[in-house]
Amino acid sequence: EVQLVESGGGLVQPGGSLRLSCAASGFSFDGLAIGWFRQAPGKEREGVSCLSNNHLSTYSAGSVKDRFTVSIDNAKNTVYLQMNNLKSEDTADYYCAADLLCGFGLRDHGRTRWGQGTRVTVSS
Repeated sequence: EVQLVESGGGLVQPGGSLRLSCAASGFSFDGLAIGWFRQAPGKEREGVSCLSNNHLSTYSAGSVKDRFTVSIDNAKNTVYLQMNNLKSEDTADYYCAADLLCGFGLRDHGRTRWGQGTRVTVSS
């Protein structure tokens, strides 16, 4: 069975840090671009950060460029999103995704596989 299982969301104060995890089952991340999207209630889904299909380069949205980092542990078949200096506007549901378009922006396509999402709330 093909699955992406996310964890690590929660409540954090502004300026704090959080690391999200996304573990793949039933397939390997090898050869696939992987990354993260987010969506807040009443807002459109937006691409956050991704790793190219050779896992050698990254793309990040301007709003998170200097604060978020995507990485992968191949042995664990798990991708991470390290979020630092969190702001209230980062509050959203975060989704990991595999097999996407990463490089000149971040886009999904018909074959993109999605995680279930994990909620991040940034509040004092």
